[in-house]
Amino acid sequence: MRKWSLLSIIFSIILVLAACGNGAKDEGKAEKASGSKATAEKITVDHKYGKADVEKNPKKVVVFDFGILDTLDELGVEVTGVPQTTIPKYLKKYADKKYTNVGSLKEPDFEAVQALKPDVIFISGRQADLYDQFAEIAPTVFIETDYAHYMDSFKKNMKLVGEIFGKEDQVAAKLKEIDSTVAKVHKEASEANKKALVVMANEGKVSAFGPSSRFGIIHDVYGFKPADEKIEVSTHGQSVTFEYIMEKNPDVLFVIDRNVAIGGESGAKNTIENDLVKKTNAYKNNKIIYLNADTWYLSGGGLKSVKLMADEIEAAL
Repeated sequence: MRKWSLLSIIFSIILVLAACGNGAKDEGKAEKASGSKATAEKITVDHKYGKADVEKNPKKVVVFDFGILDTLDELGVEVTGVPQTTIPKYLKKYADKKYTNVGSLKEPDFEAVQALKPDVIFISGRQADLYDQFAEIAPTVFIETDYAHYMDSFKKNMKLVGEIFGKEDQVAAKLKEIDSTVAKVHKEASEANKKALVVMANEGKVSAFGPSSRFGIIHDVYGFKPADEKIEVSTHGQSVTFEYIMEKNPDVLFVIDRNVAIGGESGAKNTIENDLVKKTNAYKNNKIIYLNADTWYLSGGGLKSVKLMADEIEAAL
């Protein structure tokens, strides 16, 4: 009996040890599986200024690009911090105190950003020189718009946002809607066969933008013939005179009032509609179109803003 009791005890110990061993193996497998999942839940974004490893579905989001902000708003994604110094009217809800003010587009409040401990920061051209400072705080995604290939660049950015926030299907549906509107506008503009000139008015001065430029979408995407195909491509446009506008004689003159965009008083109409410009076909046919400075100058490149821009051009036609 003693021998059998001893054997029973030994057998029980062996069973316990075996169970522990299997449990350790299972735990190891679980840890390994968990590690693989964590890796899969991060998205590596390669961009012009470096690389960002962004957690999928980040919770604390700081946005310095209004096109990305209007995209997140359209997708129902909550943001934590935005630059509230100059917010487009169509995004005025983000001026509320529930969102942390992180400065302005050109002068970020890095202390405010740091205090938020964000999971991701989105920036664009206006903050490009400050990329390293942002990257020290959190994974920073630089969003670039290639004006020479606007729609391809725009769609690439939107698909990236969709991937980061798990909104791929929603983004695809929105892009399909935009493609439909753009195709309609392009058809109407091409058939109209009108020469267009795009200018920006700023405190009495005027600069022109042609194909492949910041506002070249009017020619490259919407299909308006340029009144001048040799306009210098630059961020702030080619400085021009009113004699130049009269000489090019556009059928349609698109005007962006920068002063209004940055919070000043509207003065573009008084600047543009002088005696020289009144000699153009655009003025005679009531085709001087004052574009919404919020979408065209402050934001653009977002699901909302690109749709608003297309609708505005369609209305002008």
